[in-house]
Amino acid sequence: MIIYEANIAEFLADVENEVIVDRLYGVYQEKIGRTSKSEIRSWDQSLQRMSNVLRDRDIPKDAKAAIEFKIPNTGKRVDFIIAGNDGVNDHAVIVELKQWEAVDKVERLDAVVVETYVGGGKRQTTHPSYQAWSYAALIEDFNEEVRNRPIHLKPCAYLHNYIVDDNDPLVDGHYAEHIDKAPVFRKGEMAQLRSFIKTYIKQGDVNDIIGSIENGRIKPSKSLQDSMAAMLQGNDEFIMIDDQKVVYEQILHYASECIAQQKKGTFIVKGGPGTGKSVLGINLLVQLIQDDYFAMYVTKNSAPRDVYATKLKGTMKKKSIDNLFKGSGSFHAADKDEFDVLIVDEAHRLNEKSGLFSNLGENQVKELLNSAKFSVFFIDEAQRVTLKDIGSVGLIRQFAKELGIDVYESELSSQFRCDGSDGYIAWLDDVLGIRETANTHDLGMDYDIQIVDSPNVLRDRIREKNVRNNKSRIVAGYCWEWQKDGKNDRNVHDIVIDEHQFGMSWNLGNDIWAIAEQSVDEAGCIHTCQGLEFDYVGVIIGDDLRYENGTIITDYTKRAKTDQSIKGIKKWMKEQPEQATEAVDAIIRNTYRTLMTRGQKGCYIYCTDSALAQYLKDRLHHVYAERADVSRALVAEAKGTYVVK
Repeated sequence: MIIYEANIAEFLADVENEVIVDRLYGVYQEKIGRTSKSEIRSWDQSLQRMSNVLRDRDIPKDAKAAIEFKIPNTGKRVDFIIAGNDGVNDHAVIVELKQWEAVDKVERLDAVVVETYVGGGKRQTTHPSYQAWSYAALIEDFNEEVRNRPIHLKPCAYLHNYIVDDNDPLVDGHYAEHIDKAPVFRKGEMAQLRSFIKTYIKQGDVNDIIGSIENGRIKPSKSLQDSMAAMLQGNDEFIMIDDQKVVYEQILHYASECIAQQKKGTFIVKGGPGTGKSVLGINLLVQLIQDDYFAMYVTKNSAPRDVYATKLKGTMKKKSIDNLFKGSGSFHAADKDEFDVLIVDEAHRLNEKSGLFSNLGENQVKELLNSAKFSVFFIDEAQRVTLKDIGSVGLIRQFAKELGIDVYESELSSQFRCDGSDGYIAWLDDVLGIRETANTHDLGMDYDIQIVDSPNVLRDRIREKNVRNNKSRIVAGYCWEWQKDGKNDRNVHDIVIDEHQFGMSWNLGNDIWAIAEQSVDEAGCIHTCQGLEFDYVGVIIGDDLRYENGTIITDYTKRAKTDQSIKGIKKWMKEQPEQATEAVDAIIRNTYRTLMTRGQKGCYIYCTDSALAQYLKDRLHHVYAERADVSRALVAEAKGTYVVK
């Protein structure tokens, strides 16, 4: 969908006569109906600058200009397109417009992130060259008309307010790969941008390039299909077994059936920690793309998206794989059935509202259901860890009923985390007071769990384990403030435990914490590790979980002020103390349950509360005592004797 389309002469006249905002507003209201004139007016400066760029005698006036092209089935928008011909081939120049004045470099391994003032504050966001490049890649990968004609897409970025500096971080060598593919033009570089456009646009748009881009059939490219299939071959991390394969086949069957019969459907997959939900989701994504469906993998949390996208890349182009992974907050403006299939992992982490200020949309669950012909929700309600987490099986069923969507359900039970058994999960639930289980003294398997008396010992053991394959990490409860001034310096310690002369920084955000080797010396929190797994995990339990008067208690006042998990709890406590207390208690217990189930082979624990440490040791003592009794009994039985216990 395009908000505005005209030839260059008409566009220049609309800007000169100061009617461009009114025309944009009129079309926007007609096609979308969700905007204000003030929002449209915010584009005015950028459109004025683009009109200045296009006032060049060598840019043909019968070339086409398009504003706000919404890439079909994505929700992503291209700011400005100029379409024409170079005398031989059809071209479309994609221009990402920014009103930024400055950026800071962010040292991440993937080299796509900068920091600038956006939405009223300084935030990390994608580099504009990468953004423009990824939009072009998305169109190429999924628009059959663009591929077959072909229409050559040429992305660039124009930051018309940006102040050029001698040591400009925007054009730092760190971002060279993306700038080479999508050059960036700054304030004072209008001539260079004109030259870039004139290289490809020498004649007008006589072949309706804009129409082909807007209305081309959406179908995954063969190269994308082949690349994705190749990524899974020989990758042991994504092999499905047991009930994963059964549920996988069920989902593919119902998805194809519902889409063929033009009826909406959703499939709910319940499963605890380590049941292989993400492995199943990735396999579904690959197969659906192979089957010509437009599918996307969705999570609220960026950490699992980043990790799985990185692991899957291999020789595949980054731009292509990144376009298949999406945050859950970008569907509030999507149309009904825009996507064939949405695969929603960690669905328990979905929020009600979207946007930086939680003021967009109605409900993420409802929006996801509405946006797809068929949706898949992977969910574990025991892993809701913030007050904003609203994802539940009941809510999915409720909205599905409202929208007339058929619901299918299944459950994963085979455990892949925690060394192959759900006994540890049940024991942990009993220990943390989440629920009473039969596993009071039985882990159900040989699992390396240790309670240590010093965080330094914890760090040493995790470092030692990490040497083997870079699959061990330290995580902590969010009881220590994030020192913003030192967030890119590992020597600035956020987690400080004076009695042990221990200091450690939270994960810095310079790279992908779960897979960067130096991250073993940074602590992850619930937001950076949920949905991920390691061989060994070291857990620092803070003062928000303690042992007093013979029971485990939670204390939300010991959480860091920067922790957004319980934002709004003080007000809720005043208005509805019983409900608020129950909710925040569950969040703290679920948080530590989640942290303590990230390790497949072992979990090492340090508690700031010595009484809690002793309680955990006592519970483990019973486990090992019972295990020893069983071993002795088995030996005696083998010798033909019997032991009375």
